[in-house]
Amino acid sequence: MVLKVVNRMTDKSKNGLKSLLFFVLLAGLYSCGQKPSTPEALVEPQITLDLSPTEDNPRNSEGDFISLNDGRLLFIYSRYVGTSTSDHAPASLAARYSSDGGQTWTDNDEIVVPNEGGMNVMSVSLLRLQNGDIALFYLRKNSTEDCIPMMRISKDEAKTWSEAIPCITDKPGYFVLNNDRVIQLKNGRLMMAVALHKVPGGEWSGVGSLYSYYSDDNGVTWTSSEEVPRPYEITTQEPGLIELSDGRVMMYIRASGGFQQKTYSSDQGETWSPYEVSNIPSPVSPATIEVIPGSGDWLLVWNNNDGSNPDIKGKRTPLTMAVSKDEGETWTYTKNIEEDPDGWYCYIAMYFLEDKVMLSYCAGSQIKKQGLAVTHVTQLDKDWIYSESL
Repeated sequence: MVLKVVNRMTDKSKNGLKSLLFFVLLAGLYSCGQKPSTPEALVEPQITLDLSPTEDNPRNSEGDFISLNDGRLLFIYSRYVGTSTSDHAPASLAARYSSDGGQTWTDNDEIVVPNEGGMNVMSVSLLRLQNGDIALFYLRKNSTEDCIPMMRISKDEAKTWSEAIPCITDKPGYFVLNNDRVIQLKNGRLMMAVALHKVPGGEWSGVGSLYSYYSDDNGVTWTSSEEVPRPYEITTQEPGLIELSDGRVMMYIRASGGFQQKTYSSDQGETWSPYEVSNIPSPVSPATIEVIPGSGDWLLVWNNNDGSNPDIKGKRTPLTMAVSKDEGETWTYTKNIEEDPDGWYCYIAMYFLEDKVMLSYCAGSQIKKQGLAVTHVTQLDKDWIYSESL
């Protein structure tokens, strides 16, 4: 109940009556266990962890979050060592923890998966399975012809992890699975979307062949979909997935041409429609879309850059969010999270707490050539998300 009193009376007795009514209503509010609402200033996005390069640690990039049963929040990301910031440089998977809902984080890295690849391990997805286990997915990169998604399971809240299970065994090649990209459908099926860029002995192609892989036994075995049909030639890379309320699954795709592309599956990822242009203007940069728990709304975070501004054309800035109440048909509440023209924002992870949303993303400087070297963890307030454009 909201009580609004407009003071326009001048008669003394009417003022007295108004005061009496006010206190009667106020007492009623408190007797119901409620307090009168008081408007508060919106909380702007807050960077709560800045992972910048240090000596012998030239890059910190893409990661993901999971809540633990003891109340802590776990963030695992790719930590590079040596001198190179290349995607192929040595890296391991490192963890930080928060005990206060993402406001502050531990200072030191805990290595979760050491560099077990010929090149590195990178690109983390974390998922709480319906059976209560925690699944950790990442890329094990041995060479430019051998890069495969792997899965480990923890049954003790990330204290220990199982041996790694390869998620692609039907064909060799260089597959890209982005961070925060594995989902579990309502029926329990695990799904990931990948782009295949090279097979052994073949030529590297920036145009990835798109597939989904799915598992009905909690990741023990995985099956490939048919390749996504290509109705026209366009660069396709770094796909992601989201389940619709009618049971279909949408794959959204980093692409050339000024927009994200999309395709749909009506059989839980076994086959896909030919991709088509979405309504999300974008440079060649990945987006992330997830369902806001309890609402059915979608939250989109991406580079809202249609190329019309020559100063930032083709660049991964700004970092923007938008909400859809109709599963991607339209987008509202659009506003920028970061908008430095020198910024380079990409590889987003999204995690929902009760009244907050945690984001991680690469946030380096173009001028300093640190586009993928810095990672920000940023907290968004849900009231800010649903506020009108600022």
